[in-house]
Amino acid sequence: MNRILIAEDEPRIAAFLEKGLRANGFATTVVEDGDEALRKAQSNDFDLLILDLGLPGKDGWTVLEGLRGQGEELPIVILSARDDVSDKVAGFNGGADDYVTKPFRFEELLARVRARLRNSNLYKGQQPEMVLNVGNIVLDLRTHQIRVGNSTIELSAKEFTLAETFLRHPGQILSREQLLNHVWGYDYDPGSNIVDVYVGYLRKKLGGDCIETVRGMGYRFRK
Repeated sequence: MNRILIAEDEPRIAAFLEKGLRANGFATTVVEDGDEALRKAQSNDFDLLILDLGLPGKDGWTVLEGLRGQGEELPIVILSARDDVSDKVAGFNGGADDYVTKPFRFEELLARVRARLRNSNLYKGQQPEMVLNVGNIVLDLRTHQIRVGNSTIELSAKEFTLAETFLRHPGQILSREQLLNHVWGYDYDPGSNIVDVYVGYLRKKLGGDCIETVRGMGYRFRK
């Protein structure tokens, strides 16, 4: 299990990241200031750092400079509201592996996190999990295809991400809030019924009995 350090001082975003990453099988630790972020990132207990630039204490730039100045190779994904080209260039020049601007969609951040971990794992000689298989349903992250039995099913980007979430957690109840946050992002209207609509789409394409409604709790993908 990959371990991710989240350095973010805005509680809503930190909770959103932590919930989404844990739902996708990652172990997470959240810190709210730069001094703690730097200390924990130097501990060799983590596989990746998500770093906000506007941290109290030492800011994100100082944390980045401190880690790279000591030769620390921990993958770092900057998360910032600063979207100027000059800031992005400074981030990459300072040693960041990726740069994501706020507001963001969780599916994009997750893809970037996986890409950085994949590069790191391949360097270490490890093979990441790229094919998910539950019953007669196979989802291939490399080709972005999903098969039911011998048939290849066409899914939209959102349908694919929703299916991936379910297949990573077969038998586990996932709340509408978890699914909404993961697939559509933390700034999406929580009163929307879009999760129910897309679950309906998946049922039609993957089989009506594959996703079970658990009243008052959410949905569960049948093993």
